Amino acid sequence: MFVRSLKELESTDRFVDWGNGTSHRLLTQVDNMGFTVCHTVVRAGSESKLHYKNHLEACYCIDGEGEVEDMAGNVFTIRKGDIYVLNQHDPHYLRGGTTTDLVLVSVFNPPLTGSETHDLTNPQGSAY
Repeated sequence: MFVRSLKELESTDRFVDWGNGTSHRLLTQVDNMGFTVCHTVVRAGSESKLHYKNHLEACYCIDGEGEVEDMAGNVFTIRKGDIYVLNQHDPHYLRGGTTTDLVLVSVFNPPLTGSETHDLTNPQGSAY
């Protein structure tokens, strides 16, 4: 058994500022749990086009609000207590709220190595 805190991760490579938010990578591949858990903050007013080609992801909102939009143009408002699931490697837009950050617990399968970063300048969307 082990315990980790967000605060202790902030001074390690498990804390990633990905441009439009931050990711505390609480569990990664080296932890041998078979999945990754991240505390993810999506900054208010931001928009990111993302596509996880190698991972499935589920995101549970624990605070704030924002939106996720699929490539068909369906927009889903995400608020505290909501989960969205990218179960088909779905490309999507992720947006922070108008005035508030979107705070998520993100679970990835298979697990992230922990060194992945976003390229938000890619017109195809940031992918890993």
